[in-house]
Amino acid sequence: MSTDRYVSPLSERYASREMQYIFSPDMKFRTWRRLWIALAETEKELGLNITQEQIDELKAHAEDINYDVARERERQVRHDVMSHVYAYGVQCPKAKGIIHLGATSCYVGDNTDIIVMAEALKLVRKKLVNVIAELSKFADEYKEQPTLAFTHFQPAQPTTVGKRATLWTQEFLMDLEDLEYVLGSLKLLGSKGTTGTQASFLELFDGDQETIDKIDPMIAEKMGFKSCYPVSGQTYSRKVDTRVLNVLAGIAASAHKMSNDIRLLQHLKEVEEPFEKSQIGSSAMAYKRNPMRSERIASLSRFVMVDALNPAITSATQWFERTLDDSANKRLSIPEGFLAVDGILDLCLNVVDGLVVYPKVIEKRLRSELPFMATENIMMDAVKAGGDRQELHERIRELSMEAGRTVKVEGKDNNLLELIAEDPAFNLTLDELQKTMEPSRYVGRAKEQTETFLAKTVQPVLDAHKELLGVKAEINV
Repeated sequence: MSTDRYVSPLSERYASREMQYIFSPDMKFRTWRRLWIALAETEKELGLNITQEQIDELKAHAEDINYDVARERERQVRHDVMSHVYAYGVQCPKAKGIIHLGATSCYVGDNTDIIVMAEALKLVRKKLVNVIAELSKFADEYKEQPTLAFTHFQPAQPTTVGKRATLWTQEFLMDLEDLEYVLGSLKLLGSKGTTGTQASFLELFDGDQETIDKIDPMIAEKMGFKSCYPVSGQTYSRKVDTRVLNVLAGIAASAHKMSNDIRLLQHLKEVEEPFEKSQIGSSAMAYKRNPMRSERIASLSRFVMVDALNPAITSATQWFERTLDDSANKRLSIPEGFLAVDGILDLCLNVVDGLVVYPKVIEKRLRSELPFMATENIMMDAVKAGGDRQELHERIRELSMEAGRTVKVEGKDNNLLELIAEDPAFNLTLDELQKTMEPSRYVGRAKEQTETFLAKTVQPVLDAHKELLGVKAEINV
């Protein structure tokens, strides 16, 4: 670890080695060489004077990149692509004359960016599917556990712990749909030249339009893509980066919402994120168990949501066939967006896999509010016993206000049931009223909704991605 210069915490603390490799120099420059091989092979197959011996030489040095030569050359010429063309040529003297033939820098730069984003999206998809799987297990386990639900963070009709988890799960499923659409629609730039007109290939192939039309499809196939974008300037449209980062921002928003809910539940002591045996919650207050992982999810998520503005602004401000004010921004915004989402999903996996639920605390809070929520049922029972619905409604309103004052002003327990039992208008005993206080009576169809959602919505997705399941997250700090 370097201690005398800035090192990104995304690499040192948050992102996995797998995601870091996808955005590494090795991945980048090896992909450049694969693209140069694909171009040379395509040109050879379409009739240019390129030999198999030259192709074989290029393939022999596809992996062993001579970085020292490239760095020294870049110091001289100030051009990264031409420095690596030169370095590759040093290793491949027979093929050096045909490396990058007819291409512009964006042939390797932009095609590699698309390839790298595709690989990164695949890793995000794998982790996202596993978050959905862990949440579905949690939802199923607690589908019958009644809990106080909140609107405006004020007590509302009860739900179940599992049903609440389905709300988080559904948002991640939306993100997965968006991710798969964008991943499935990614195309390569291909090789279209300086302004996207393929003028250099018109010269190389003596104006043979039919042959030139074959170049992009052949390169795409060799690189594992279905097609290339049909038209471009020098670069692929920066709108593509906007679509990709919007997917990441969507995942971040879903994770942030879930982590906020968990933080609030931990404050209520109903649910806790994992807390390790030797973990320290506070430097001053040794008793504390802070929800630091959920807080980190929220913190990184805000970064990703704001980061999504970068490609949107870049896309909007590109001039004509290209400008270079995208380059420095792309080097930061896209890798860091992916590294942060990678860290977010690892944290989500870790938190959901180890969530601790405290049923007794949940039941105590629910029962403290349940008399208010049971008043409609109580009123119906009193009507059955001969009461007047309108009069009873007014009496319940008055008694609820009195019980609310007892709780808020005097700090005592909710005594609404006692007040109702003492009121002859209701003709109900305290014992009869307490029998109505079974929490499961007030959760509606929460259990059934959870079961249906897991069986009909979540399980088909997990079945379709079963080869991606089984990921376990490692948290660095």
